[in-house]
Amino acid sequence: MDEELLAELDQYGSTLERTRTYLIEKAVVSYFDTLDEIVADMRIDEVKSGRTSVMSLEEVAQKLELIDV
Repeated sequence: MDEELLAELDQYGSTLERTRTYLIEKAVVSYFDTLDEIVADMRIDEVKSGRTSVMSLEEVAQKLELIDV
């Protein structure tokens, strides 16, 4: 990891009385939330553009033969 980034982590860690590991873990979890939003937006765009389609719960159940038609 870049020395400047480590120094910044150490500064925040000292101020917040937290370890580097704790701060990195929180940052990664937060970034995963951002990635989830990006993926969701991509999937919405795929549906809107017609590149993919959606099925109702009833259609899925029928396809899986969970209910009678």
